[in-house]
Amino acid sequence: MSFEKVGFIGLGLIGGSIAKTIKKKYPDTTLIATARHADTIQEAHNFGTIENDTLLPLSDFADCDYIFLCTPVQQNLIYLKELKSVIKPSCIITDVGSVKSDIHKAVTALDMEANFIGGHPMCGSEKTGFFNATEYLLENAYYIITPTAKTTPAQLEEFHALVKSLGSVPMILDYEKHDFATAAISHLPHIISSSLVNLVSDLDDEQETMRTIAAGGFKDITRIASSSPVMWQNICLSNQEQILKLTDCYIHALQNIRSSVADAKSDDIISFFQSAKDYRDSITTPVRGSLQKNYSVYCDLVDEAGAIATLATIMASHNISIKNIGILHNREYEDGVLQIEFYEEDALEKAVKLMEERQEHYKIEHMADLADETEFSFFQQGEYVDMCIGPHLTYTKALKAFKITQQSGAYWKNDKENKMLTRINGVAFRNQEELDAWEKEQQEARERDHRKIG
Repeated sequence: MSFEKVGFIGLGLIGGSIAKTIKKKYPDTTLIATARHADTIQEAHNFGTIENDTLLPLSDFADCDYIFLCTPVQQNLIYLKELKSVIKPSCIITDVGSVKSDIHKAVTALDMEANFIGGHPMCGSEKTGFFNATEYLLENAYYIITPTAKTTPAQLEEFHALVKSLGSVPMILDYEKHDFATAAISHLPHIISSSLVNLVSDLDDEQETMRTIAAGGFKDITRIASSSPVMWQNICLSNQEQILKLTDCYIHALQNIRSSVADAKSDDIISFFQSAKDYRDSITTPVRGSLQKNYSVYCDLVDEAGAIATLATIMASHNISIKNIGILHNREYEDGVLQIEFYEEDALEKAVKLMEERQEHYKIEHMADLADETEFSFFQQGEYVDMCIGPHLTYTKALKAFKITQQSGAYWKNDKENKMLTRINGVAFRNQEELDAWEKEQQEARERDHRKIG
Protein backbone atom coordinates (compact mmCIF):
# COMPACT_ATOMS: atom_id res chain seq x y z
CA MET A 1 0.00 0.00 0.00
CA SER A 2 1.27 3.47 -0.88
CA PHE A 3 -0.43 5.47 1.86
CA GLU A 4 1.41 6.89 4.87
CA LYS A 5 -1.16 9.13 6.56
CA VAL A 6 -4.88 8.63 6.98
CA GLY A 7 -7.33 11.11 8.47
CA PHE A 8 -10.73 10.56 10.04
CA ILE A 9 -13.47 13.12 10.45
CA GLY A 10 -15.80 11.53 12.93
CA LEU A 11 -14.68 8.61 15.03
CA GLY A 12 -17.75 6.68 16.13
CA LEU A 13 -18.49 2.98 15.80
CA ILE A 14 -17.71 2.66 12.07
CA GLY A 15 -14.97 5.27 11.80
CA GLY A 16 -13.38 4.02 15.00
CA SER A 17 -13.48 0.40 13.82
CA ILE A 18 -11.86 1.31 10.49
CA ALA A 19 -9.19 3.32 12.31
CA LYS A 20 -8.48 0.52 14.78
CA THR A 21 -8.26 -2.04 11.99
CA ILE A 22 -5.91 0.10 9.88
CA LYS A 23 -3.71 0.67 12.91
CA LYS A 24 -3.62 -3.07 13.57
CA LYS A 25 -2.91 -4.00 9.94
CA TYR A 26 -0.58 -1.08 9.20
CA PRO A 27 1.04 -0.03 12.52
CA ASP A 28 3.50 2.36 10.82
CA THR A 29 0.70 4.41 9.26
CA THR A 30 0.05 7.81 10.85
CA LEU A 31 -3.60 8.26 11.81
CA ILE A 32 -5.16 11.57 12.82
CA ALA A 33 -8.76 12.46 13.57
CA THR A 34 -11.14 15.14 14.62
CA ALA A 35 -14.66 14.74 15.96
CA ARG A 36 -17.56 16.56 17.54
CA HIS A 37 -16.39 15.78 21.08
CA ALA A 38 -12.87 16.26 22.41
CA ASP A 39 -13.38 13.29 24.74
CA THR A 40 -13.62 10.98 21.71
CA ILE A 41 -10.26 12.16 20.41
CA GLN A 42 -8.66 11.78 23.83
CA GLU A 43 -10.05 8.27 24.14
CA ALA A 44 -8.77 7.27 20.69
CA HIS A 45 -5.33 8.71 21.50
CA ASN A 46 -5.18 6.87 24.82
CA PHE A 47 -6.10 3.68 23.00
CA GLY A 48 -3.12 4.21 20.71
CA THR A 49 -5.17 4.52 17.52
CA ILE A 50 -4.47 8.16 16.54
CA GLU A 51 -1.52 10.54 16.98
CA ASN A 52 -3.36 13.67 18.16
CA ASP A 53 -5.00 14.07 21.55
CA THR A 54 -6.97 17.25 20.82
CA LEU A 55 -9.44 18.37 18.16
CA LEU A 56 -7.79 19.37 14.88
CA PRO A 57 -8.59 22.03 12.29
CA LEU A 58 -9.19 20.71 8.79
CA SER A 59 -5.95 22.31 7.63
CA ASP A 60 -4.07 19.57 9.50
CA PHE A 61 -5.48 17.05 7.00
CA ALA A 62 -3.65 18.66 4.06
CA ASP A 63 -1.04 15.90 3.73
CA CYS A 64 -3.36 12.91 4.20
CA ASP A 65 -3.40 10.20 1.53
CA TYR A 66 -6.90 9.09 2.54
CA ILE A 67 -9.58 10.95 4.47
CA PHE A 68 -12.58 9.02 5.83
CA LEU A 69 -15.76 11.05 6.36
CA CYS A 70 -17.52 9.23 9.20
CA THR A 71 -20.15 11.71 10.36
CA PRO A 72 -23.90 11.64 9.55
CA VAL A 73 -24.67 11.84 5.84
CA GLN A 74 -25.70 15.51 5.77
CA GLN A 75 -22.73 16.58 7.88
CA ASN A 76 -20.36 14.81 5.48
CA LEU A 77 -21.53 17.16 2.71
CA ILE A 78 -20.42 20.18 4.76
CA TYR A 79 -16.98 18.71 5.44
CA LEU A 80 -16.59 17.74 1.78
CA LYS A 81 -16.98 21.35 0.66
CA GLU A 82 -14.53 22.61 3.30
CA LEU A 83 -11.92 20.01 2.35
CA LYS A 84 -11.80 20.96 -1.33
CA SER A 85 -9.25 23.73 -0.78
CA VAL A 86 -7.30 21.72 1.82
CA ILE A 87 -6.40 18.34 0.31
CA LYS A 88 -3.38 17.57 -1.85
CA PRO A 89 -4.02 16.55 -5.50
CA SER A 90 -3.46 12.83 -4.88
CA CYS A 91 -5.69 12.58 -1.79
CA ILE A 92 -8.74 10.32 -1.91
CA ILE A 93 -11.71 11.30 0.21
CA THR A 94 -14.13 8.51 1.04
CA ASP A 95 -17.19 8.21 3.24
CA VAL A 96 -18.93 5.43 5.14
CA GLY A 97 -22.51 6.59 4.69
CA SER A 98 -25.30 4.17 3.83
CA VAL A 99 -26.73 6.62 1.27
CA LYS A 100 -24.65 7.61 -1.73
CA SER A 101 -26.72 9.80 -4.08
CA ASP A 102 -26.43 13.07 -2.16
CA ILE A 103 -22.68 12.92 -1.65
CA HIS A 104 -21.98 11.81 -5.23
CA LYS A 105 -24.08 14.69 -6.55
CA ALA A 106 -22.22 17.09 -4.25
CA VAL A 107 -18.86 15.70 -5.40
CA THR A 108 -19.85 16.30 -9.03
CA ALA A 109 -21.07 19.83 -8.30
CA LEU A 110 -17.79 20.63 -6.52
CA ASP A 111 -15.71 19.12 -9.35
CA MET A 112 -14.09 16.69 -6.88
CA GLU A 113 -14.78 13.45 -8.71
CA ALA A 114 -11.06 12.77 -9.21
CA ASN A 115 -10.58 12.87 -5.42
CA PHE A 116 -13.57 10.86 -4.20
CA ILE A 117 -14.54 7.19 -3.93
CA GLY A 118 -17.71 6.39 -2.05
CA GLY A 119 -17.74 3.63 0.55
CA HIS A 120 -20.32 1.81 2.65
CA PRO A 121 -19.15 -0.87 5.10
CA MET A 122 -22.25 -2.96 5.69
CA CYS A 123 -21.71 -3.70 9.33
CA GLY A 124 -22.71 -2.14 12.57
CA SER A 125 -24.34 -2.59 15.92
CA GLU A 126 -27.07 -1.12 18.08
CA LYS A 127 -24.21 0.37 20.10
CA THR A 128 -22.44 3.56 19.07
CA GLY A 129 -19.25 5.47 19.73
CA PHE A 130 -15.51 4.81 19.64
CA PHE A 131 -15.72 2.84 22.88
CA ASN A 132 -17.71 0.13 21.05
CA ALA A 133 -15.53 0.17 17.91
CA THR A 134 -13.55 -3.02 17.33
CA GLU A 135 -10.71 -4.30 15.18
CA TYR A 136 -12.95 -7.08 13.87
CA LEU A 137 -16.20 -5.27 13.06
CA LEU A 138 -15.30 -5.16 9.35
CA GLU A 139 -14.37 -8.81 9.08
CA ASN A 140 -16.34 -10.67 6.38
CA ALA A 141 -18.68 -7.71 5.96
CA TYR A 142 -19.59 -6.42 2.53
CA TYR A 143 -17.92 -3.07 1.88
CA ILE A 144 -19.66 -1.36 -1.04
CA ILE A 145 -17.40 0.84 -3.17
CA THR A 146 -19.00 3.50 -5.41
CA PRO A 147 -16.44 5.11 -7.73
CA THR A 148 -17.08 8.29 -9.70
CA ALA A 149 -16.84 8.86 -13.45
CA LYS A 150 -13.31 10.23 -12.94
CA THR A 151 -11.98 7.54 -10.61
CA THR A 152 -8.92 6.03 -12.30
CA PRO A 153 -8.38 2.26 -12.49
CA ALA A 154 -5.26 2.66 -10.34
CA GLN A 155 -7.16 4.58 -7.64
CA LEU A 156 -9.97 2.03 -7.63
CA GLU A 157 -7.57 -0.90 -7.51
CA GLU A 158 -5.66 0.51 -4.54
CA PHE A 159 -8.78 1.38 -2.57
CA HIS A 160 -10.26 -2.03 -3.35
CA ALA A 161 -7.05 -3.63 -2.04
CA LEU A 162 -7.16 -1.50 1.12
CA VAL A 163 -10.75 -2.52 1.86
CA LYS A 164 -9.95 -6.18 1.26
CA SER A 165 -6.89 -6.01 3.52
CA LEU A 166 -9.11 -4.86 6.39
CA GLY A 167 -10.95 -8.17 6.23
CA SER A 168 -14.01 -6.89 4.36
CA VAL A 169 -15.49 -8.18 1.12
CA PRO A 170 -15.35 -5.29 -1.39
CA MET A 171 -18.15 -4.93 -3.94
CA ILE A 172 -18.17 -2.22 -6.61
CA LEU A 173 -21.58 -0.72 -7.45
CA ASP A 174 -23.06 2.29 -9.20
CA TYR A 175 -24.19 4.69 -6.47
CA GLU A 176 -27.83 4.80 -7.63
CA LYS A 177 -28.06 1.02 -7.71
CA HIS A 178 -26.51 0.97 -4.23
CA ASP A 179 -29.15 3.32 -2.83
CA PHE A 180 -32.05 1.31 -4.23
CA ALA A 181 -30.61 -1.98 -2.95
CA THR A 182 -29.83 -0.68 0.54
CA ALA A 183 -33.24 0.95 0.76
CA ALA A 184 -34.76 -2.50 0.20
CA ILE A 185 -32.56 -4.62 2.46
CA SER A 186 -31.65 -2.10 5.17
CA HIS A 187 -33.56 1.17 5.23
CA LEU A 188 -37.09 -0.21 4.74
CA PRO A 189 -36.52 -3.03 7.28
CA HIS A 190 -35.52 -0.43 9.89
CA ILE A 191 -38.68 1.54 9.18
CA ILE A 192 -40.81 -1.62 9.38
CA SER A 193 -39.11 -2.68 12.62
CA SER A 194 -39.63 0.68 14.29
CA SER A 195 -43.22 0.88 13.00
CA LEU A 196 -44.01 -2.53 14.49
CA VAL A 197 -42.51 -1.57 17.86
CA ASN A 198 -44.50 1.69 17.90
CA LEU A 199 -47.67 -0.19 16.92
CA VAL A 200 -47.31 -2.69 19.76
CA SER A 201 -46.50 0.13 22.18
CA ASP A 202 -49.63 2.04 21.14
CA LEU A 203 -51.90 -1.04 21.30
CA ASP A 204 -50.58 -2.49 24.55
CA ASP A 205 -52.83 -2.43 27.61
CA GLU A 206 -52.16 -0.88 31.02
CA GLN A 207 -50.75 -4.18 32.28
CA GLU A 208 -48.24 -4.13 29.37
CA THR A 209 -49.26 -7.65 28.38
CA MET A 210 -47.64 -7.45 24.94
CA ARG A 211 -44.39 -6.10 26.34
CA THR A 212 -44.33 -8.83 28.98
CA ILE A 213 -44.72 -11.76 26.61
CA ALA A 214 -42.67 -10.29 23.75
CA ALA A 215 -39.87 -12.74 22.98
CA GLY A 216 -38.32 -14.90 20.26
CA GLY A 217 -39.71 -13.82 16.92
CA PHE A 218 -40.81 -10.32 17.95
CA LYS A 219 -37.46 -9.43 19.46
CA ASP A 220 -35.58 -10.90 16.49
CA ILE A 221 -37.37 -8.82 13.87
CA THR A 222 -37.43 -5.62 15.96
CA ARG A 223 -33.86 -5.68 17.30
CA ILE A 224 -32.73 -3.07 14.78
CA ALA A 225 -35.30 -0.61 16.16
CA SER A 226 -32.72 0.04 18.89
CA SER A 227 -30.41 1.80 16.39
CA SER A 228 -29.56 5.50 16.53
CA PRO A 229 -32.67 7.66 15.81
CA VAL A 230 -30.50 10.55 14.58
CA MET A 231 -28.68 8.34 12.09
CA TRP A 232 -31.93 6.99 10.70
CA GLN A 233 -33.43 10.45 10.49
CA ASN A 234 -30.47 11.40 8.27
CA ILE A 235 -30.83 8.26 6.16
CA CYS A 236 -34.55 8.77 5.56
CA LEU A 237 -34.01 12.36 4.45
CA SER A 238 -30.99 11.47 2.30
CA ASN A 239 -32.52 8.46 0.53
CA GLN A 240 -36.03 9.84 0.43
CA GLU A 241 -36.83 8.94 -3.19
CA GLN A 242 -35.84 5.27 -2.96
CA ILE A 243 -37.37 4.77 0.49
CA LEU A 244 -40.71 6.22 -0.63
CA LYS A 245 -40.69 4.04 -3.75
CA LEU A 246 -40.05 0.88 -1.74
CA THR A 247 -42.47 1.87 1.04
CA ASP A 248 -45.21 2.13 -1.58
CA CYS A 249 -44.26 -1.35 -2.86
CA TYR A 250 -44.39 -2.71 0.69
CA ILE A 251 -47.79 -1.14 1.39
CA HIS A 252 -49.06 -2.74 -1.82
CA ALA A 253 -47.71 -6.14 -0.67
CA LEU A 254 -49.44 -5.73 2.72
CA GLN A 255 -52.69 -4.82 1.00
CA ASN A 256 -52.45 -7.98 -1.10
CA ILE A 257 -51.99 -10.31 1.86
CA ARG A 258 -54.66 -8.41 3.81
CA SER A 259 -57.08 -9.03 0.95
CA SER A 260 -56.16 -12.72 0.86
CA VAL A 261 -56.77 -13.08 4.61
CA ALA A 262 -60.01 -11.09 4.48
CA ASP A 263 -61.34 -13.25 1.64
CA ALA A 264 -60.01 -16.46 3.23
CA LYS A 265 -58.06 -17.34 0.08
CA SER A 266 -56.14 -20.25 1.54
CA ASP A 267 -54.15 -20.96 -1.63
CA ASP A 268 -52.97 -17.35 -1.85
CA ILE A 269 -52.04 -17.33 1.83
CA ILE A 270 -49.97 -20.49 1.63
CA SER A 271 -48.33 -19.19 -1.55
CA PHE A 272 -47.47 -15.92 0.25
CA PHE A 273 -45.68 -17.69 3.10
CA GLN A 274 -44.16 -20.41 0.92
CA SER A 275 -42.59 -17.99 -1.56
CA ALA A 276 -41.17 -15.94 1.31
CA LYS A 277 -39.79 -19.07 2.95
CA ASP A 278 -38.23 -20.33 -0.29
CA TYR A 279 -36.50 -17.03 -0.98
CA ARG A 280 -35.37 -16.57 2.62
CA ASP A 281 -34.00 -20.13 2.75
CA SER A 282 -32.07 -19.47 -0.45
CA ILE A 283 -30.14 -16.59 1.12
CA THR A 284 -26.71 -17.78 2.18
CA THR A 285 -24.64 -15.93 4.78
CA PRO A 286 -20.95 -16.28 3.93
CA VAL A 287 -20.40 -12.61 4.73
CA ARG A 288 -22.12 -10.06 6.88
CA GLY A 289 -24.65 -7.62 5.55
CA SER A 290 -26.02 -4.50 7.21
CA LEU A 291 -27.84 -6.60 9.81
CA GLN A 292 -25.51 -8.13 12.33
CA LYS A 293 -25.02 -11.81 13.08
CA ASN A 294 -25.99 -12.99 16.50
CA TYR A 295 -23.70 -15.26 18.50
CA SER A 296 -25.90 -16.78 21.21
CA VAL A 297 -25.99 -19.92 23.28
CA TYR A 298 -29.04 -21.20 25.15
CA CYS A 299 -28.54 -22.98 28.46
CA ASP A 300 -30.80 -24.94 30.77
CA LEU A 301 -29.73 -24.06 34.31
CA VAL A 302 -30.86 -25.31 37.68
CA ASP A 303 -33.03 -22.69 39.38
CA GLU A 304 -30.84 -21.94 42.37
CA ALA A 305 -29.11 -18.92 43.85
CA GLY A 306 -25.87 -18.01 42.13
CA ALA A 307 -26.38 -20.14 39.00
CA ILE A 308 -26.07 -17.21 36.58
CA ALA A 309 -23.23 -15.66 38.55
CA THR A 310 -21.34 -18.95 38.42
CA LEU A 311 -21.72 -19.14 34.65
CA ALA A 312 -20.60 -15.50 34.26
CA THR A 313 -17.58 -16.19 36.46
CA ILE A 314 -16.60 -19.16 34.29
CA MET A 315 -16.68 -16.92 31.21
CA ALA A 316 -14.76 -14.10 32.87
CA SER A 317 -12.05 -16.45 34.16
CA HIS A 318 -11.36 -17.47 30.54
CA ASN A 319 -11.38 -13.87 29.23
CA ILE A 320 -14.69 -14.28 27.41
CA SER A 321 -16.71 -11.06 27.21
CA ILE A 322 -20.49 -11.41 27.41
CA LYS A 323 -22.45 -8.95 25.28
CA ASN A 324 -25.84 -9.71 26.80
CA ILE A 325 -27.39 -12.24 29.16
CA GLY A 326 -31.03 -12.79 29.98
CA ILE A 327 -33.70 -15.23 31.11
CA LEU A 328 -36.24 -16.21 28.44
CA HIS A 329 -39.72 -16.19 29.91
CA ASN A 330 -41.36 -16.87 26.56
CA ARG A 331 -39.41 -19.59 24.75
CA GLU A 332 -41.69 -20.17 21.79
CA TYR A 333 -38.68 -20.81 19.55
CA GLU A 334 -35.87 -21.38 22.06
CA ASP A 335 -35.73 -24.36 24.41
CA GLY A 336 -33.08 -22.95 26.75
CA VAL A 337 -33.99 -20.92 29.81
CA LEU A 338 -30.94 -18.63 29.66
CA GLN A 339 -29.64 -16.80 26.60
CA ILE A 340 -26.02 -15.64 26.53
CA GLU A 341 -24.91 -13.46 23.63
CA PHE A 342 -21.28 -12.86 22.69
CA TYR A 343 -19.52 -10.26 20.58
CA GLU A 344 -17.76 -12.63 18.23
CA GLU A 345 -17.72 -16.14 16.87
CA ASP A 346 -14.51 -17.15 18.65
CA ALA A 347 -15.99 -16.26 22.02
CA LEU A 348 -19.10 -18.32 21.24
CA GLU A 349 -17.04 -21.37 20.28
CA LYS A 350 -14.89 -21.06 23.40
CA ALA A 351 -17.94 -20.68 25.65
CA VAL A 352 -19.65 -23.74 24.16
CA LYS A 353 -16.50 -25.79 24.69
CA LEU A 354 -16.35 -24.72 28.34
CA MET A 355 -19.98 -25.66 28.90
CA GLU A 356 -19.50 -28.98 27.15
CA GLU A 357 -16.67 -29.75 29.55
CA ARG A 358 -19.02 -28.97 32.44
CA GLN A 359 -21.80 -31.04 30.89
CA GLU A 360 -24.12 -28.07 30.57
CA HIS A 361 -27.15 -28.48 28.31
CA TYR A 362 -26.77 -26.11 25.42
CA LYS A 363 -28.26 -25.21 22.08
CA ILE A 364 -26.81 -22.84 19.52
CA GLU A 365 -28.70 -20.08 17.74
CA HIS A 366 -27.84 -18.84 14.25
CA MET A 367 -25.16 -21.43 13.62
CA ALA A 368 -25.99 -21.15 9.93
CA ASP A 369 -24.00 -17.91 10.13
CA LEU A 370 -20.82 -19.87 10.76
CA ALA A 371 -18.59 -20.99 7.96
CA ASP A 372 -17.61 -24.49 6.88
CA GLU A 373 -21.08 -25.89 6.25
CA THR A 374 -22.24 -28.64 3.94
CA GLU A 375 -25.91 -29.28 3.17
CA PHE A 376 -27.42 -32.74 2.82
CA SER A 377 -30.85 -33.96 1.77
CA PHE A 378 -33.24 -34.96 4.55
CA PHE A 379 -32.72 -38.63 5.54
CA GLN A 380 -30.90 -39.30 2.28
CA GLN A 381 -27.28 -38.70 3.17
CA GLY A 382 -25.38 -41.98 3.42
CA GLU A 383 -22.87 -40.79 6.02
CA TYR A 384 -24.23 -39.97 9.45
CA VAL A 385 -23.19 -36.64 10.98
CA ASP A 386 -22.88 -35.78 14.66
CA MET A 387 -25.80 -33.38 14.65
CA CYS A 388 -28.15 -32.44 11.85
CA ILE A 389 -31.15 -30.37 10.96
CA GLY A 390 -34.26 -30.88 8.81
CA PRO A 391 -35.72 -30.55 6.28
CA HIS A 392 -32.22 -29.72 4.98
CA LEU A 393 -29.46 -31.27 7.05
CA THR A 394 -26.56 -28.96 7.75
CA TYR A 395 -23.24 -30.09 9.17
CA THR A 396 -21.16 -27.44 10.93
CA LYS A 397 -17.61 -28.61 11.52
CA ALA A 398 -16.79 -25.80 13.93
CA LEU A 399 -19.08 -27.00 16.73
CA LYS A 400 -21.06 -29.85 15.17
CA ALA A 401 -24.19 -28.16 16.47
CA PHE A 402 -26.72 -25.62 15.25
CA LYS A 403 -30.28 -24.48 15.61
CA ILE A 404 -33.04 -26.11 13.57
CA THR A 405 -35.40 -24.04 11.46
CA GLN A 406 -38.26 -22.56 13.43
CA GLN A 407 -40.72 -24.26 11.09
CA SER A 408 -39.62 -27.69 12.32
CA GLY A 409 -38.93 -26.60 15.88
CA ALA A 410 -36.68 -29.48 16.95
CA TYR A 411 -33.08 -30.42 17.54
CA TRP A 412 -31.56 -33.61 16.17
CA LYS A 413 -28.62 -35.77 17.14
CA ASN A 414 -27.14 -38.77 15.39
CA ASP A 415 -27.91 -42.10 17.04
CA LYS A 416 -25.42 -44.42 15.30
CA GLU A 417 -26.28 -47.45 17.42
CA ASN A 418 -29.93 -47.45 16.36
CA LYS A 419 -29.21 -45.88 12.96
CA MET A 420 -31.67 -43.07 13.32
CA LEU A 421 -31.84 -39.35 13.88
CA THR A 422 -33.05 -38.65 17.40
CA ARG A 423 -34.60 -35.56 18.88
CA ILE A 424 -32.70 -34.28 21.89
CA ASN A 425 -35.87 -34.56 23.97
CA GLY A 426 -36.00 -38.30 23.23
CA VAL A 427 -38.59 -38.59 20.47
CA ALA A 428 -37.18 -40.59 17.54
CA PHE A 429 -38.14 -40.84 13.88
CA ARG A 430 -36.87 -43.28 11.28
CA ASN A 431 -38.33 -41.50 8.27
CA GLN A 432 -40.12 -38.41 7.05
CA GLU A 433 -43.56 -39.99 7.43
CA GLU A 434 -43.05 -40.53 11.16
CA LEU A 435 -41.91 -36.94 11.54
CA ASP A 436 -44.93 -35.61 9.63
CA ALA A 437 -47.31 -37.69 11.75
CA TRP A 438 -45.71 -36.44 14.97
CA GLU A 439 -45.86 -32.80 13.87
CA LYS A 440 -49.52 -33.25 12.93
CA GLU A 441 -50.26 -34.60 16.41
CA GLN A 442 -48.47 -31.65 17.98
CA GLN A 443 -50.40 -29.19 15.86
CA GLU A 444 -53.73 -30.80 16.79
CA ALA A 445 -52.76 -30.70 20.46
CA ARG A 446 -51.94 -26.98 20.22
CA GLU A 447 -55.26 -26.30 18.52
CA ARG A 448 -57.12 -28.16 21.31
CA ASP A 449 -55.26 -26.11 23.91
CA HIS A 450 -56.16 -22.88 22.14
CA ARG A 451 -59.84 -23.86 22.03
CA LYS A 452 -59.77 -24.59 25.77
CA ILE A 453 -58.21 -21.19 26.46
CA GLY A 454 -60.76 -19.49 24.23
